[in-house]
Amino acid sequence: MSFDLGPALLFVPGDRPERLTKALERADAAILDLEDAVAADAKATARDALIRADPDPDRVIVRVNGVETPDFAHDLSALARTRVRTVMLAKTEDPASLDLLQGYEVIALCETARGVVHAEQLAAVPHVVGLMWGAEDLVASLGGTSSRGEDGGYRDVARLARARVLLAAGAFGKGAVDAVHVDIGDLDGLAAEARDAAASGFAATACIHPGQVQTIRAAYAPTPEVLAWARGVLAAAEGERGVFRHEGRMIDEPILRHARSVVERAG
Repeated sequence: MSFDLGPALLFVPGDRPERLTKALERADAAILDLEDAVAADAKATARDALIRADPDPDRVIVRVNGVETPDFAHDLSALARTRVRTVMLAKTEDPASLDLLQGYEVIALCETARGVVHAEQLAAVPHVVGLMWGAEDLVASLGGTSSRGEDGGYRDVARLARARVLLAAGAFGKGAVDAVHVDIGDLDGLAAEARDAAASGFAATACIHPGQVQTIRAAYAPTPEVLAWARGVLAAAEGERGVFRHEGRMIDEPILRHARSVVERAG
């Protein structure tokens, strides 16, 4: 599993395995959720469904319950009976706890105050391949009631957590996944956040409804104008050494890296 699958990662409730096939038809990868999306009395059923499904290990991530919960060990036992090798660990906080997931590629979900504060240490763990942040659980862990203000934008504490997780992932060469947009009908808000995520360096955005997938994909895809600019800059660079001028703008290595990222996303 890696973050070159595409930008839209769709959560699927673990006790609704019939949705997995459709999720994989629409999204770039699916996150089969054994944690928040599954009621306590349905978790055993969800694990049985996971074993029966034995989903595609290249396009399915399984979110397991936190290490402090009694469900964690049961989740790992079920995982061991499948081919899945990428795990999203809910409420990751302690880097040492990741030793329990040796043999798996881990996406550490930083969704508590302690998890965000430890984002750098989590990203440094060798078998961690990515970090994701979660807004609502984070604010709840602080005793708050909402991650967003009246204008619909994130509160400062959520924005800080988002930036910190992205920086931690980037510092260690890991992928960063942006949080879900819980207002399913607000596609304009989702588009704006996904465009910002792509421009900031996130590798993907998670979502909770199939209707959000295309909005995320469109937001991550560069516009024809931006793609033409990027290709023009890279073509011009072939005949230059060091800093040069292109269409009235100074071009140096950081700008060339931006252009390469645009072309890569277009692919």
